[in-house]
Amino acid sequence: MQREAVLKTEGALLILAGAGSGKTTVLINRIANIIKFGIASESDYIPDCYGEEELRILQAGGPEAEALAALEPCAPWQIIAITFTNKAADVLKSRLASMLGSEADDIWARTFHSACVRILRRFADRLGYDLNFTIYDSSERITVMKGILKDLDLDSKLFEPKYLLSRIDKLKDDLISFESFREESEKSFNPKERALGQIYEAYSKKLLEASAMDFEDLLYNTVRLLKEHEDVLQLYQRQFKYVLIDEYQDTNNLQYQLASLLAGGYGNICVVGDDDQSIYKFRGASIENILNFEDEFEGCTTIRLEQNYRSSGNILAAANELIKNNKERKGKTLWTSEDDGEKIHLHTAENEDAEAQFVADRVLENYAMDGTFANNMILYRMNAQSNRLEFAFKRNGIPYKVYGGIRFYDRAEVKDMLAYLSVILSPADELRLLRIVNNPRRGIGDKTIETCLNISSESVLGLYDIISRANEYDELRKAAPKLLEFYSLIESLRESAKTLPLDELYEEVLFKTSYLKQLEANPSVENKSKIENIGELLTNIKTYMSESSDKSLEGFLDEVSLYTDLDNLETEESDDSAIMMTMHSSKGLECKNVFMIGVEEGIFPGIKSLGDEEEMEEERRLCYVAMTRAKERLYMSSAKQRMLFGKTNLNLPSRFIDEIPDNLFERSGIAPYRRSPQSSYIKSESLIPGQSLRRAPTLLANSDALKSFKEGDRVRHRVFGSGKIISIKPSGNDALLQILFDTVGKKLLMLRSAANYMTLED
Repeated sequence: MQREAVLKTEGALLILAGAGSGKTTVLINRIANIIKFGIASESDYIPDCYGEEELRILQAGGPEAEALAALEPCAPWQIIAITFTNKAADVLKSRLASMLGSEADDIWARTFHSACVRILRRFADRLGYDLNFTIYDSSERITVMKGILKDLDLDSKLFEPKYLLSRIDKLKDDLISFESFREESEKSFNPKERALGQIYEAYSKKLLEASAMDFEDLLYNTVRLLKEHEDVLQLYQRQFKYVLIDEYQDTNNLQYQLASLLAGGYGNICVVGDDDQSIYKFRGASIENILNFEDEFEGCTTIRLEQNYRSSGNILAAANELIKNNKERKGKTLWTSEDDGEKIHLHTAENEDAEAQFVADRVLENYAMDGTFANNMILYRMNAQSNRLEFAFKRNGIPYKVYGGIRFYDRAEVKDMLAYLSVILSPADELRLLRIVNNPRRGIGDKTIETCLNISSESVLGLYDIISRANEYDELRKAAPKLLEFYSLIESLRESAKTLPLDELYEEVLFKTSYLKQLEANPSVENKSKIENIGELLTNIKTYMSESSDKSLEGFLDEVSLYTDLDNLETEESDDSAIMMTMHSSKGLECKNVFMIGVEEGIFPGIKSLGDEEEMEEERRLCYVAMTRAKERLYMSSAKQRMLFGKTNLNLPSRFIDEIPDNLFERSGIAPYRRSPQSSYIKSESLIPGQSLRRAPTLLANSDALKSFKEGDRVRHRVFGSGKIISIKPSGNDALLQILFDTVGKKLLMLRSAANYMTLED
């Protein structure tokens, strides 16, 4: 089926690619086939001039045979292959380069957003933007929205910025302009809806004035451009002979519109996806795009990739039985040529602490077998569930990473440096200009900045222009010297940007702004970390320069803006840590051992999905995704009682467990609560008020065992081997051990936990 998908080159093609079925391999080989052989695989045409000699060459194989076999081969620049993350796009590029060499450089292997940026950099002026427009991230959007609410004298408690932005994004996804929505909203009896019309208009105009776009604008404006300017549409329809879209089940309306418009010339559109892995409805993804693809594109061919190359037989059998319960799906059954493997380990714990200790115990067991922590991935429905897990892992000396913390590019000092670079590129970017005008402090106070903004609002000049003419305004007489000094600083950096390489420009920014100097003058732990992050940004700049053909400041800022959460997950081979993350974050990943915790009603499936069939189907798809991350071992756990957000509930096991045949499980732990035949899955059972809560013991060591260890003792740990206790520091009812192990080096362990695994050596 993979071969069939590769050789089907013409017309509309839907590839339903099950989890672990090798869809990236199919995409890469399909592109290579189109470039090398064109439409040959779908044609029986044989040139009249071909005779015995040509037949001999074809039978012998090699470069000459490839040339003879080709029919209308496609130029690389005529192919656009769109993915969702930079990481996925980079994988596509590198593997295509390995197969095709330098030809791969001309293929448009990009994310949706970066493809739109490339188009808009050429034609954004058609929509009223500068061609060097800037891109606002989520925090910058919120700052703009807060300013608009202040200008309109609206209460931010009644009009929450994040909610307003999500509403505006939805309007853009539906291709509703601020003009048409403002006109429609004025007819509404709802005052909030009327206010939203004003807010949408003000927000759109504010970004246009700053020549800035947000992420949704990149898609919205590209679709607008193609719909409103026929010559631009025809240009790209003529260019792209083949359009390929990965992860099609995650597309929203704008992405569907973009794909359809680009493929409108030749009609050769290939989409790859899995309706059973559509889990991003909350981000605006529409499963209908993949479910209705065959109806939208006439003559569509559908190919199912059902052979799984990742998971064992029992894991796939369980996943298949689970997903059968969804009605909104195209239908397919995963299979593997591998053995059945181990059964799914289903554990019921007394509470969340006992559950966390169970996970820690199994991770240590797995480490003892293969000597690697990174082969363990712990998945949960919500971030708060990592809390007790982290405690358990710390107690047991298990190194771990929590995916989803503060990202590198979200750190204040990094954003400051990027703001300087953005203003150097585009001084009209007032949001970033306001961030740096007095950062580091240079005596330009809030009152001065407010005065500049007031003057700007009453004239046709932007904030940067007001700063450049500060000595012309009576209100700014006292502040003028400092404002003009700042203006001279930026102008000198803008001049440097014309001649200096990007890395040298960055170093000049650090020197001329005195940003780094001020941090070094106050050598606190916090400032040391900031200095390291600023240095790390230079590493990123140099890496970008070495890997990108476009070494410009504009190109670098584009790449930073398009950076995604999943791209931040970098588990180096030398960094051996177990990984914790939400189930949503795990999509596209795989691991030898996968733990799914909190598989309980009200948690997974979530409380909001109970009673809503559409939401329940999405939760079931999420469960399917989480299960199919596992290669060899899958653990599913629940707690009989769980404290979450300060409230303790007695929880029923998830209905998803009941949807999997019992013979596929290997059970452990205590007996779970069971629902009676008369009851249904509606909500978790809360504790009766006043009922005492018996916490299950999470540590097995007794007090006598704890007293038997002292500094200098040689010990043997079941997992980490032999070592010597360097120090013991009392900590409440426990103690912190520092042990130097012979094989794994220094470990910090809590004594009560360590005592379960450790004995004194003779």
